[in-house]
Amino acid sequence: MIEEIVIRNLGVIGEARLPLGPGFTALTGETGAGKTMVVTALGLLLGDRADSSIVRAGSGQATVEGHWQVPDVGPVVDRVRDAGGDVEPFGAGLAELLLTRSISEEGRSRAAVGGRSAPAGVLTELGEHLVVVHGQSDQLRLRSATAQREALDRFAGADLQALLGDYQQVYRRWQANQGELDALITERDQRAREAEQLRIGIAEIEAAAPERGEDVALGEQADRLTNLEDLRVAAVQAHNSVSADPSDEGRDALALIEDARRALDKVVAHDPELAPIAEALAAASFQLSDVSVQLSGYLDGLDTDATRQLESVQERRAELAGLIRKYGPTLDDVIDFLDTGSARLLELDNDSDRIDTLRAEVDDDLELLQQHAAQVSAARRAAAERLAVQVTEELAALAMPDARLVVEVSDREDYSLTGKDQVSIQLQPHAGADPRPLGKGASGGELSRVMLAIEVVIASADPVPTFIFDEVDAGVGGASAIEIGKRLARLAQNSQVIVVTHLAQVAAFASNHLRVVKDSDGAVTASSVQQLEGEQRIEEMARLLSGLSDSESGLAHARELLGLAGAAARG
Repeated sequence: MIEEIVIRNLGVIGEARLPLGPGFTALTGETGAGKTMVVTALGLLLGDRADSSIVRAGSGQATVEGHWQVPDVGPVVDRVRDAGGDVEPFGAGLAELLLTRSISEEGRSRAAVGGRSAPAGVLTELGEHLVVVHGQSDQLRLRSATAQREALDRFAGADLQALLGDYQQVYRRWQANQGELDALITERDQRAREAEQLRIGIAEIEAAAPERGEDVALGEQADRLTNLEDLRVAAVQAHNSVSADPSDEGRDALALIEDARRALDKVVAHDPELAPIAEALAAASFQLSDVSVQLSGYLDGLDTDATRQLESVQERRAELAGLIRKYGPTLDDVIDFLDTGSARLLELDNDSDRIDTLRAEVDDDLELLQQHAAQVSAARRAAAERLAVQVTEELAALAMPDARLVVEVSDREDYSLTGKDQVSIQLQPHAGADPRPLGKGASGGELSRVMLAIEVVIASADPVPTFIFDEVDAGVGGASAIEIGKRLARLAQNSQVIVVTHLAQVAAFASNHLRVVKDSDGAVTASSVQQLEGEQRIEEMARLLSGLSDSESGLAHARELLGLAGAAARG
């Protein structure tokens, strides 16, 4: 429940503190005193859109604080902590939660949850667990088929929720499989063409049997064969320079080095410094001999039929280049295509089997879905009958004795996540009249009473922590207003109820009466909130009844009303 709300600089309210607490709180006040701002403040704490026009002139910023008592474990505390905030232990399984919202004159809005800044959307999420607000806009909302189905489902309770959970599990699986099946069937021709192209590509690569690095090796070989004659000439020249044929008259490098070594050998004994030079010449002679042997081998290995070999190499290079253009950009990518393409081909080739499997699963799930949907529909129809009877009884007590609520559950053409039902809540204003949709043919006051009757009945099966009613008694007076007060008091037995009202007959049944007081000094209007007890409350009741807080007849009537409400509460 909401313990307290603190409002600063919101509309005509300079500063106000609303002590709320459990039970039924009535909020009254003169026209323009700021009762609407209280509802606006609550809306801001629940994530409503901020409007800078509601900031009190000259104040710069409006602020609203809400102090809640919430269970110390559960979805509310979990969401608060997910948002980075926390709650304060309160005892008896409860915790205190602080929500704040501020709006600047420039339109900037800030929210805080459990002491930490958070998006306003977090307030909206928390509000879904904490409060149900009823005003004229909410009465309009109940005219939608979706809102009417949700109201019926709330009344139907846990049994329907269990059936609906089983249905939704099958529905989601059925939808997923049906979606995959439709995609496979739609894309079957395209996937068949893809599979055929993969087969051609795989066969082409397998026939060529490329090896990693083969294109680089072939490039080097082609370069060698293309320049074979130049290589031969250079190798012969180098060989002749190192080691010429003995029949040649020229002196080669080996012969010259050998002459130098022999010349030093003759005198090395006379000077030890020549020894390492002689040894170096000997080593050079051995190295040149080895180079000569290598050049001879190189010349012997040069292919004499270079033209034929080059043609073969170029053909292979062209074959690999064609594969790279199709499946590249590198030869490694071409080889990898064999693995990825084969896996994809296996997947595509299994399409027929997958389609057959999916068709069987979809058919089985559809049959199961029909069974679950029938169970959900039966539970809704049974709940619809009970809801119609109980709300009709409430309407009779709310001075609508001839009215009857009709709750129809009809079959839709298709399945949805919520079943196959179309729910329509209608009002039959009197016997013999045709039931009509809510909002058509019913006055604002009648619609308010219907809304209250529905909420009172639903709350018996699905209690809500806090109800906020804004002008639920619009267009109502006299005995009807007294009955509305009784119903609100009854609703407050299991929930916190906050009502903005202008009727003493309604306010009389409140366990907590707050009055919004307007003060004016001719320049600035500020409003505050007073908690009324004793004579103050009687005077406010008299003002509501007669417009005069000191009228003897009004005071007497106020005491009579409070006595009636007290007796009803005790009874």
